[in-house]
This record gives sequence, C-alpha cells and structure tokens, in this order.
Amino acid sequence: MADRKLQIALYWAAACGGCDVAVLDTDEFILEVAKLADIRLWPIAVDGKYKDVENMADGELDLTLFNGAIRNSENEHLAKLLRRKSKALVAFGSCAHMGGIPGLANLTNKEEILTRAYLNNPSIESGSQKIPQPETLVETGKLNLPQFYKRVYKLSDIVDVDYFVPGCPPAPHQVKAVLLAYVKGELPEKGSVVGASQLTVCDDCKRTKTEKKVKKFYRPYQIIQDPGKCLLEQGILCLGPATRSGCGVRCPDTGLGCRGCYGPAPNVIDQGSKFLSALAAIIDSKNPDEIEKIIADIPDFISIAYRFGVPASLLQRSMHK
Repeated sequence: MADRKLQIALYWAAACGGCDVAVLDTDEFILEVAKLADIRLWPIAVDGKYKDVENMADGELDLTLFNGAIRNSENEHLAKLLRRKSKALVAFGSCAHMGGIPGLANLTNKEEILTRAYLNNPSIESGSQKIPQPETLVETGKLNLPQFYKRVYKLSDIVDVDYFVPGCPPAPHQVKAVLLAYVKGELPEKGSVVGASQLTVCDDCKRTKTEKKVKKFYRPYQIIQDPGKCLLEQGILCLGPATRSGCGVRCPDTGLGCRGCYGPAPNVIDQGSKFLSALAAIIDSKNPDEIEKIIADIPDFISIAYRFGVPASLLQRSMHK
C-alpha cells in the first residue's frame, strides 16, 4: 500500500453532517489523509459526481466511510453503489451504525411526518401547504425527488457492512484509527466495532458509585449536582450502564448523562432494555403507586433509551403505524 494511494469515498445519507465535521476535526491529520489517499467522492468537500462512482470498476475504492441512515431511495441507491465499488464499507457514526436520531421517525409514520412538515407547520405561509411528490411535471419537464420511505433503516439493513465506527459524531481518534488500520493492514475481524472499547461508559467513568437508590429523577438543570458522584445515583438519567465506551466519557465529564450514541455495550442485545433494567435496579421503592410517581419524572423513556438506535432495537418501529 505504501506505493499506491488509497482510493476512498465519504458519503452523507440521512444525518446532520456532524460526521463529516468529525473528519475535519482531525485537524492537521487531514493533511496526512491527503497524502495517503485520493478522495474520490465526498459531496461536501470535493467535486466528485455520482456518475464518477457509477463509472468505476467494482472494488476500485479501497474504503468508504458511509455516514447517515437510509431514509429514502437516493440513500439506498448510494449505499448499494458504494458497497459494490468498495473493498471495505464502514458504517460511520450513530446514524449508519444504528439509525441514529433520524431513526426516531420509526416511532411514528410517513404520513404524520409529511403532514407535520408540509401542512401543519407554523412556519409555512398560508396557501403554501403542499407535500412534495417523487415526480412533478413543470413547464420545462419532469422534476424528480427521492422516494421517502415508510421507515428508517440502519446501513447494515440494506447492504453488507465490514466495520462499524460508533458515535454522534465519532471522536477524531476513531477517524484516525480506521484510516491508519487500513493503511497498516491491521484491520480487525470483519463486523468489528473500530476505535471504541469493550467496556461500558460506566467502566471508564471516574465518578464515584455507591449503589445508592433514588426516589426522584431530574433533568440536569433541575438539580445542583455533586461533580464527583454517579449521575444516575443523583437521579440524572445516564445511559452509561448500557452504552459502549470509547468516547472519553465526554458527556458525564461535563455533567450531562450519557446519551447512548456509541450504541449497546458489548454482549448487550438491546440497549434500551438494558437501560430499563439499570433504572429498575436504582429506584428506591417497592410500592407500585410510588414507583409510578417516580417514573413520571421521565418525560419520554423510549426517546431517551433508544435515542440513537430505534432501527437497531428489538422494537424496530411502531408496528401499528
């Protein structure tokens, strides 16, 4: 590999763009990337076109970092195209890994989303309500938009994925890890999570844990917290017990509970169920009525426990929708 530059691509599907920023957050390492690789497609940064990728030979790309969930037909087309053209395809970031924040749309349905966005949105001027269609005839011809799917998929639901890099967004050291691992020929077993840990966030957290139980849950702004004590034991929701580590405990170290963006801890099948078990163990009551009042302080359990992973969960989506 030393005599040949890597051929790489980066693609942004249903996501916020933070994963692309994470690549830039490697600072001066981005200059090393330029030395090591030719970037053949990166829509926000270089002028590669879809047609350029379509004209490549299968397997011509060494590595593709694919960020974002699969929300529409364009996302699916590029996922399948880049899979075919890439020797190694990486699900880069929480949205590709698990469905991410876009995956919360699986708790509702396509019709409700479009109605809220285009018909009942208070920012829309009167008379401008119109739901976009996949095909619209205008004077100059036919306009086409990607087909909006009924649900959100994680990348591995659509194509075979070689490696997973979790995080919202991944930490810069993970970007370096996956690129350098490829350059050095030190890639782990296919299907591995790259640049993260085999521990939980709690394992790496320096806050003191005393197995104290709680009678009330708080949002971070509602309580003056002890900076040295476990957030969950202070009644602040923290997904640390259910979440893979590797982020550097960034959220708990700043006084915010872990959001769960690195996905389920190793050997955990369903992140939300694991978190539910942790919550049940910490509630200081055996009285059903009192327990009901305690959990009433949790505003939206599903959206907290599965914030980044509804499509990857046992739930998958709201089945009655």
